[in-house]
Amino acid sequence: MSKPNPELIDHELPELGDDFFARARPAGEVMGEAFMARARRPGRPRSASPKIEVKIRLDAKVVEHLRETGKGWQTRVNAELAKAIKQGRL
Repeated sequence: MSKPNPELIDHELPELGDDFFARARPAGEVMGEAFMARARRPGRPRSASPKIEVKIRLDAKVVEHLRETGKGWQTRVNAELAKAIKQGRL
């Protein structure tokens, strides 16, 4: 082991030794399962029925028309396709 650099030694915050790590416990054990469930995944919760990204080639005029309908046009297209499938048209 190399000799420690005295300029980097902080006596108020000593280096953690083997005895510290021997006493360490998993975060889930210390914080509890409820905390860990919230801490695992930042952002939006996983959907029960996640969407699948696909690539599809459409006529430029079709895409232009759909985009002109405003924000959320992809969601509306998905809803219309689902409705057509349910009605047996696709």
